[in-house]
Amino acid sequence: MKESAIVLLSGGIDSVTTLYYANQQYELYALTFDYGQKHKYELELAKYHTRHLNAKEHLIVTIQSEIFKKTALVDKNLKVPENRTIDDEIPITYVPARNLLFLSYGVAFAESRDIKHIFIGANALDYSGYPDCRPEFISSFEKTANLGTKMGVLGNTLKIHAPLINKKKFEIIKLGLELGVDYSLTSSCYQADSQGKPCLKCDSCQIRIKGFKELGIEDPLIKKFNLLF
Repeated sequence: MKESAIVLLSGGIDSVTTLYYANQQYELYALTFDYGQKHKYELELAKYHTRHLNAKEHLIVTIQSEIFKKTALVDKNLKVPENRTIDDEIPITYVPARNLLFLSYGVAFAESRDIKHIFIGANALDYSGYPDCRPEFISSFEKTANLGTKMGVLGNTLKIHAPLINKKKFEIIKLGLELGVDYSLTSSCYQADSQGKPCLKCDSCQIRIKGFKELGIEDPLIKKFNLLF
């Protein structure tokens, strides 16, 4: 009988690939977050993939958008940067403590169901420099979760899995294709429209374009929306 695992799931390349990766070994549960993000289309894709893989439970958690200030992913008065040179500076698309919050929900969800495994699609190579995507953060959070839960105190150790954290984007895409991910049913864009059409200009679009280019294949979203770049 399979053990169970919770996957923190958006509709993007990394988290969807993580979902399919976890599906190889675990019975799936999933948490998705509606926090007022501009790219809300990703929620529909998360629903699709959990249904496709017959997840036992998929919960969409609503977090009040008013919590988050000074982030272009939520604040309608701030523009998502376009055609930016991605460097070590933490960009305005950083959402304050987002993964810290998401993982905390994941721990509560897991402990309530006696589940010891939590998966997150964090990546620390091809990304925009968010501090809550680094291996040091994941490792530290796992220690904190086990110190602050009944499960951890009783020795039922919670494990935070970040299987993509040290992979380049093209490696993630390659893995996902091997696992059967349909990347036309993913959305990476920070300002995708209601149909999922990407801007091709934000950091996340640029990283996605680079990944498919390095792999030597066309991004299916380019064909789907008949886009040129």
